[in-house]
Amino acid sequence: MQLSASQLTPQTHAWLSQRPKECSSQLLVGQQRALNGLAAALRQTGAYGHCFAIVPRGFNHKEVFDECFATTTWQHSRWFDWLYLADPDDALRPLCVNVPSGNAFAVIGALQHILQQPLDQRDDLVEELVTSFDTRALRDYIQRVKQKTFDDFASDQFATVIVGHEHPAPYYYCDRVSESQLFGQMGVQSIGGTVRSDLHLLEPGWILKANGGVLAIDIDALLDQPAMYKRLKEVLKSGYFEWPQPTMEAGAAYFYRPEPVPIDIKIILVGSRRSYATLNDYDDDFSDLFPFLADFQSRYDTTQQSIAEYFKFLHYVWDNADVLPLTENAYAAVLTEVSRWAEHQYELSLDAIALLQLLKQANAVAAHEEKTQIDGDSIRSAVKQQRERGGYIEEVSRRSILNNEVRIDTAGEIVGQVNGLTVVSVAGVEFGEPSRITATIHYGDGDIIDIERKSELSGNIHTKGVMILSAYLAHHFARHEPMSVSATVVFEQSYHEVDGDSASLGELCCLISALADVPFKQSVALTGAIDQFGQVQAIGGVNEKIEGFFDLCALRGLDGSHQVLIPESNQKQLVLRPDIVQAVEQGQFHIHTVDHVDEALSYLCDMPVKDLYKQVKLNAHNEQESDSRSWWQRWFS
Repeated sequence: MQLSASQLTPQTHAWLSQRPKECSSQLLVGQQRALNGLAAALRQTGAYGHCFAIVPRGFNHKEVFDECFATTTWQHSRWFDWLYLADPDDALRPLCVNVPSGNAFAVIGALQHILQQPLDQRDDLVEELVTSFDTRALRDYIQRVKQKTFDDFASDQFATVIVGHEHPAPYYYCDRVSESQLFGQMGVQSIGGTVRSDLHLLEPGWILKANGGVLAIDIDALLDQPAMYKRLKEVLKSGYFEWPQPTMEAGAAYFYRPEPVPIDIKIILVGSRRSYATLNDYDDDFSDLFPFLADFQSRYDTTQQSIAEYFKFLHYVWDNADVLPLTENAYAAVLTEVSRWAEHQYELSLDAIALLQLLKQANAVAAHEEKTQIDGDSIRSAVKQQRERGGYIEEVSRRSILNNEVRIDTAGEIVGQVNGLTVVSVAGVEFGEPSRITATIHYGDGDIIDIERKSELSGNIHTKGVMILSAYLAHHFARHEPMSVSATVVFEQSYHEVDGDSASLGELCCLISALADVPFKQSVALTGAIDQFGQVQAIGGVNEKIEGFFDLCALRGLDGSHQVLIPESNQKQLVLRPDIVQAVEQGQFHIHTVDHVDEALSYLCDMPVKDLYKQVKLNAHNEQESDSRSWWQRWFS
């Protein structure tokens, strides 16, 4: 089916008609699944109720959780101040005491006052302290010291506040993961030639600072040091935090062991889908400790959700970018571009960072041209500049084709040769490029020889694609007698590994051209995967592939004969550049969708597919019937 210009881009005018006149800012639009997963985790307590959050690239992790916890809290949050108080019976083992949040220094002052009083005058003071700041640990400590004086303490350090919460945060975030940042550290000092530690040398990490609440941890940074991940699991399973001990070289400080701190915390590991899969596959404890998943998505589906919500996301990014206002056609250009990032006409990208960068660059373009608003031309200019900045490799590659160093024919007809479409990825830059596929035939036992695989330049998926097209040929042409013709197929002038099955349609058409000895048009390029029945299946990178062939044809001169064949199932992924849309509208370039290999063959040659198939020779008998001359007559004719 030939596509019209209107089918090559998303229908942005329909989206713009639903744009609210007044719009609030919201980062997490279309993320209900992730928010439900996070809410489920926050409703549960215990060691086996933590959460993993998959946050795709393009999101600032802290901004995501700032918005999540703006209206949501862990229902089991319990905030305390945590103290270490000297043990009169053991100078090397200070005792851990928790008191109601915000009262640490008041409790220390009250304890010091009690210990300064005569023994017979302490009962009322003790009762007042317990009544005012009642916790089990504080009661136990008072019972231990209420008959003591400062002279009974071997340590000259009486108390220190490890964690004090005047205003607890709704959550804490640990992005710079290190031993000291996550777990804290127990410092040492040298006094009189003796290395020792003491209360004032204890420095808490995020585990203690967030104790009683929620702590989000960057899992990728954590997994860089597997020992820390193992220790985190031990803390969660045991429910206690033990201070890291200095090495044996620290002398006497090695025996300084503060009492473990009871831990009641909700952990959210933040990372990529790959990290989540790795932990699920290789860590037996992971699914037990982290049963909840908050899966944030990278695309917004306009068929399932209101487009009006997406404008809240745009407003959030615009507000953070701090740029000029956007005109109506600027919004249209932005929607087209984010649809291209999502590679779908009905989906929009949620990559906030990339969108912020685009708006800032468009703002610079508009400011340079002394505009008071960012318009559609500013957006398109920024996109063009982005492409040009990363386009050197693409330019060099295309120049080699134009100089005939790499042969790609875009006119005429040739037997056993077609133009396939590929995507080249180099140093973070992706661009489309046509590739010449050729096939030859010879007597044999029916094998399709993939030269890429023989030369070890073929990936597993490409090899599978060649096997599938071999199965199609056998199913279609050799169901009742064996094949005595073999063929070779190759990507000409390809010097790197070829993978993926998107060239299998082109390879099959190329083989049929060789087997039938029928020339195919070189002004046509095609891409698609096939199954064993010849059905054409979707492929990736369709926009880049079309643009790569278009750019080459445009440089050589468009004459209306150039066309691209793509799978019908890829039509919804088309978000093409304005110059290509214009060329299609003017009839200078054509894009067709195909659902079966027969449709592709009909575009490649000027004869009915049935007649083409009649000329296919897959065995020696057919070859002899088609030409009764002896081999030497054919050879010297």
